[in-house]
Amino acid sequence: MSQVDPGDAPLIHDLIGIGFGPSNVAMAIALSEHNARVGRQEAVTAHFFERQPAFGWHRGMLIDDATMQVSFLKDLVTLRDPSSEYTFLRYLQSRGRLIDFVNHKNLFPLRVEFHDYFEWAAAKVDDMVSYGHEVLSVEPVLRDGVVEYVDVTARSGTETVVHRARNLVVGTGLRPLMPEGVERTDRVWHNSDLLAKVDALEGTDPTRFVVVGAGQSAAENVAYLHRRFPRAEVCAVFSRYGYSPADDSSFANRIFDPDAVDEYFTAPEDIKRKLMGYHGNTNYSVVDIDLIDDLYRQAYQEKVLGAERLHFINISRLTGVEEAGDKVRATVTSLVTGEESTLEADVVVLATGYSPVEPLGLLGDVARHCHRDEEGRVRVERDYRIATDDELRCGIYLQGGTEHTHGITSSLLSNTAIRVGEILDSIVERGLKNASDEPRPLAEGVAAP
Repeated sequence: MSQVDPGDAPLIHDLIGIGFGPSNVAMAIALSEHNARVGRQEAVTAHFFERQPAFGWHRGMLIDDATMQVSFLKDLVTLRDPSSEYTFLRYLQSRGRLIDFVNHKNLFPLRVEFHDYFEWAAAKVDDMVSYGHEVLSVEPVLRDGVVEYVDVTARSGTETVVHRARNLVVGTGLRPLMPEGVERTDRVWHNSDLLAKVDALEGTDPTRFVVVGAGQSAAENVAYLHRRFPRAEVCAVFSRYGYSPADDSSFANRIFDPDAVDEYFTAPEDIKRKLMGYHGNTNYSVVDIDLIDDLYRQAYQEKVLGAERLHFINISRLTGVEEAGDKVRATVTSLVTGEESTLEADVVVLATGYSPVEPLGLLGDVARHCHRDEEGRVRVERDYRIATDDELRCGIYLQGGTEHTHGITSSLLSNTAIRVGEILDSIVERGLKNASDEPRPLAEGVAAP
């Protein structure tokens, strides 16, 4: 813990962002546009740290024919400011594809195309980010007995830098979730590893893949592996009778509206649980109906032709994974009979989802000032700021990990543009930018951006 003494004059950012995925790229864009409007005297100063060497968003799942599950209008800015120069349409214009996209008559771009849009947008604000920097710690800085700032320490190779801030925006995303006791290896993959590892199989003539999971990623993995390796079997294992279609109907999609965040936030806990139960099928363990139909059509065709390569092992779950030489033995147990069977495969792909990163994990001593609810979850205010005691004046904002307070859009693109605008408004309106703390040269030992 540091103490601000008379004569200390470090450069103090209004905001430091941890992570530079789509959410914090949108945050940087909102800051850039705000600063262009208000001028230098009222500008919000910011810097972001990203541990990846360059922008990347689920690169392992950028399958060539996979499409987005949200409209292109839910990009990084449009719902906040349709006139922004950072919209997906402006991106298309810059790439010379605007008319082609319009003629395509499709609201849902290819995922690889939307990733290229994210990269394009991130490049426009890359003066705010340090790539290849892993945040090691967040330390409280005392002023007049309260935590007025935080010092963020980040490492790049052997170099360590420290930046001080009045506010922190945590956007560290999600971590791949593996079944308990199962580790990722060269033959046991999480679906996020798919494209990074699949090329190593070229020329090895694999005979069987096992894909575990019932969601969109699982179904995409099944279709992709079946197409790429035309002599291999692909066995899909899930606990349902079949893939369930995503409810993307017009009324159900209102769960992703900005107004729905207000309603969810103010709802009693029992109503929040009911809303999640009612509308979980808009996002969780569901698959686009077109992909379901394609897979069923393919499986039926193979039955007719007597050359089955697609196998759907339903009402079952994976209960064991064991590597044996250049193969993997997957134990599958029927949920109806309890009978076990073993599938010998070249690769087991676990499309078992993601878990949110513990939001207070990096905060060190700062975390003890943050409040939790009766279930141990972080308390978050409507403006996405963590509720804290009076000894912490530095704002800690979350981009993700707020599903229990703000609803299903917590880590989704649907509300990103609106969310970053609300966070920025909160930072400005709370008056945490103190005119007496004009940025000055850093004290010795504190790195400049």
